[in-house]
Amino acid sequence: MLELHHNFASTCSQKVRLVLAEKGLEYESHMVDLISGGQHDPEYVKLNPNHVVPTLVHDGRVMIESTLINEYLDDAFPQKAMRPSDPVRRHAMRMWTKRIDDRVHPMAGVITFGIGTRPLLLQRSAEEIAASIAQMPSAAKRAQRKSVIDHGVKAPEMGPAVRAFVAMLDDMEASLADAPWLAGDALSLADACVFPYVLRLDHLSMAPLFGAEARPRVADWYARIQALPSYEAAVTAFVPDYMVEMFRKNGAEVWGDVKKLATA
Repeated sequence: MLELHHNFASTCSQKVRLVLAEKGLEYESHMVDLISGGQHDPEYVKLNPNHVVPTLVHDGRVMIESTLINEYLDDAFPQKAMRPSDPVRRHAMRMWTKRIDDRVHPMAGVITFGIGTRPLLLQRSAEEIAASIAQMPSAAKRAQRKSVIDHGVKAPEMGPAVRAFVAMLDDMEASLADAPWLAGDALSLADACVFPYVLRLDHLSMAPLFGAEARPRVADWYARIQALPSYEAAVTAFVPDYMVEMFRKNGAEVWGDVKKLATA
């Protein structure tokens, strides 16, 4: 039995849901409300002491860290392999998943909370915002979250965050010159890992960064990801239209500032 504790808009949840869908695996869904602080609920923290989603429970055994969850799923359910058999390609796959974990995902919260959800959060009282931030276990992440909520696109963290995404897109464009997918001729865990971050740019009205004129190979790759039946199951079935509309509106309002940061 598989159970997934996840959030509809979480990038890490999306990449696990894509792998589950690609493998045709059914699971019991437990939605965690990140805005209200469900990730800090004591019962959930017993499963995931990092206060993040997703968490996979397989026959009572708990798995955390989305990249490791996906590798676990590929080990436990190998009938549709999502890691290249060629060692060189497998190394390339892991370079992408490592890059996301080390360099891109830490920046995703900056652009998400500094642009996408900031106007909503600012409707709360200062005390409510402070109380929510105080529940985050990492002091560095608490400081980062406060900065981007306070200053939005003008926060000092925003420039490095945008440029981390731009560098990712540049390297994707180069990699896709050699093969249709990021780690070879077939969809792999690399593509599953990267796609939610391109999707986040799209939802935040930053699609010009990877449009057909700017980065045509990335644009083609993204279109093919969206055409997968698993995309429907991993994203469309969960992400509500109201959230996408809010993100697009908030992103469009600051696109001029973001564009300058992207080319700085």
